[in-house]
Amino acid sequence: MATEKAIFAGGCFWCLVKPFDKEEGIIRVLSGYSGGHTENPTYEEVCLDLTGHYEVVEIEYDPTIYPYEKLVETFWTLIDPTDEGGQFYDRGSSYRTAIFYTTEEQKRIAEKSKAKLQASGKFGHEIVTPILPAKKFYLAEEYHQYYYRKNPEHYERYHVGSGRAAFQEKHWGTQHEK
Repeated sequence: MATEKAIFAGGCFWCLVKPFDKEEGIIRVLSGYSGGHTENPTYEEVCLDLTGHYEVVEIEYDPTIYPYEKLVETFWTLIDPTDEGGQFYDRGSSYRTAIFYTTEEQKRIAEKSKAKLQASGKFGHEIVTPILPAKKFYLAEEYHQYYYRKNPEHYERYHVGSGRAAFQEKHWGTQHEK
């Protein structure tokens, strides 16, 4: 089986793991950092906006089962693509959204999908999520990996309390958590 990797930034990386992790064709979803200028950043450095990194997930997937187009479409339903300053109550550069492409084909697919979402008028504002060339992925600390499994009650309180669940329900009719 030939797998591929995709990298998405959508605010707190905890909230991007669960929706992808449960899907057939997804091999693993790792929390980490990318897009910055510091090697081997720590969570504390990233949160203090010292590194230029985004919180991201790196998804390893089987494209014959879960194609990149579907990854991108799912990603849009997990974020507010019109918010440049972060996501929901998480503010700052590490919580910005982005699609990091690893191939020209991923770039083409992401740009086409973004244009389609913008043309839909679904949000009534400009879609500001950038599509950027991938930079090195740095694995986040172990306690961040699959946080929703390790701390399900705290994760659920965070998902709802941050405003993400209500946003998903309002715009997509689902919270991706049921």
